[in-house]
Amino acid sequence: MIDIDASMGEGGGQIVRSALALAACTGLSVTLHNVRARRANPGLRAQHLAAVRAVAAICGAKVSGATMASRELSFEPGQVQPGRYEVDVGTAGSTMLVLQTVLPALSLCGARSEIILRGGTHNPRAPTFEFVRDSYLPLLARLGFDAQAVLDRHGFFPRGGGVIRASIAPLRHCSALELIDRGPVRTRSVSVLLSGLPEQIGRREIAILRERLGLSEDSCVVQDVAALGTGNVIHVRVEAANVTTVFAGFGLRGVRAESVAGQVADEVDRYLDAEIAVDARLADQLLLPLALAAGGMFSTLRPTAHTETNAAVIRRFVPVEFGTTAIGPGRWTIALRPRAASPSSSLSLESSDSSSVSFSNNSLAP
Repeated sequence: MIDIDASMGEGGGQIVRSALALAACTGLSVTLHNVRARRANPGLRAQHLAAVRAVAAICGAKVSGATMASRELSFEPGQVQPGRYEVDVGTAGSTMLVLQTVLPALSLCGARSEIILRGGTHNPRAPTFEFVRDSYLPLLARLGFDAQAVLDRHGFFPRGGGVIRASIAPLRHCSALELIDRGPVRTRSVSVLLSGLPEQIGRREIAILRERLGLSEDSCVVQDVAALGTGNVIHVRVEAANVTTVFAGFGLRGVRAESVAGQVADEVDRYLDAEIAVDARLADQLLLPLALAAGGMFSTLRPTAHTETNAAVIRRFVPVEFGTTAIGPGRWTIALRPRAASPSSSLSLESSDSSSVSFSNNSLAP
């Protein structure tokens, strides 16, 4: 049994999700104490419970403490089973974070799995669908993972109601990721999503981004989408020779469109000026897949507390070495290397039986 103080380091929900994913992959039981203890709303929330129940469903886990606001959680995994699963977060909580939690273990099975997720697809505190599709999954493919995601319906914060379908095939191979140089930037483009809001909002955001980033008119588009509630999300897509990065900004009530666009432009400028390959958000999310594959190294901004906390959780489950090195002003490398046998043999889950499970977070919550 691995015992983790979930208030350590950054102390957020990522500790819960990483521990669940790694428990399912390794077969090691885990107990978490002080879950989100330093947050304004401590304990497990709806999207964390969705992740707990999703991972429990795919591996037949024995779970205690999976209730709203619980600060203690025990998770004893069983054998991961490929199959067809449906998960309803029940709120605008992030479907993308739930997908990232179940993807590693389902990738280590001997057959393809399908998963349908309902909830938030564009949440200010989580990766957006476009980020996962265009930045995260392509880099996982280089490691040997084989997963695709399709957006059926947008779900904006705070209403949710989005639908994502994902297909996860068995891990093809284990390759290391070496990504220090992003290479020349080939294209930069902007997409503004609007639901139930005037098109003029998107036009104002694009005007700022064109001015700040020197973009052409034909590289920017406003897209009106159908969703349960109103929503406004900016995506700036930077495609370089070796990596594609997606930056997102969220329109919020009381915040001017120009301010939202300006903040996204600042983030893009910081990334381009630092001459790094991986932005800070993607750096956090790459660590766990790297640990389960053959490791690797990438350049990024100064590692955050979130990144270091995630690495600390990973080391409790998987024999890896984690190192950070400053290589220039605002430019760092993060390396994750296996300490023992290749995870392709030590973490492989050979079951080829399939199953079909459907559950709703609302129906399971107390």
